[in-house]
Amino acid sequence: MNEHVDDIVAGRADEMMHVKDLAQKLFIHPVHLSNTIRLFTGNSPCYYFETKVIAEARRMLADQTRTIADIARQLTFDTSNFTKFFKAHAGVTPSVFRKSLG
Repeated sequence: MNEHVDDIVAGRADEMMHVKDLAQKLFIHPVHLSNTIRLFTGNSPCYYFETKVIAEARRMLADQTRTIADIARQLTFDTSNFTKFFKAHAGVTPSVFRKSLG
């Protein structure tokens, strides 16, 4: 999953992978993959994916020369959904986060 997010950030992929896509690559059922990861880690597979995306978003937002819309597009979101996603996981909107960086 980390490699896929790295590919998104680098522009080598233009669509986010879903649990079903990862399960297909592993030749297992998505429910089995989700249940197994949750059993051994206590978290869903999405948790790890979302954590990595938020970390990349924070890093990208530190670059004041990039617009939030550009960052959203690069991370395969439209601006509105990126703002909702970021706020749900970081507790603040991307613009508030950016302003907090000074």
